Amino acid sequence: MIKSELVQKIAEENPHLFQRDVERIVATVFDEIIEAMANGNRVELRGFGAFSVKQREARLGRNPRTGETVEVEEKHVPFFKTGKLLRDRLNQG
Repeated sequence: MIKSELVQKIAEENPHLFQRDVERIVATVFDEIIEAMANGNRVELRGFGAFSVKQREARLGRNPRTGETVEVEEKHVPFFKTGKLLRDRLNQG
């Protein structure tokens, strides 16, 4: 599902809301999650999962094309851990 499909689904299930308002709500939710993570905070959505930021240390890597050793800088990467409800739903047989 892409963002526009999510907006469409929410708008269909809530006919009292204008689509432009739903777009603004979805954008605001995503912006707040991004902002919290950019500030180093964890974002937890109960039953769905938790977003956090992990730090990857600087290391020596290898250029796959040339085989040359290169330095890879330290970086921060997003991490998502599923919640129990989501995990259980995915594993229903």
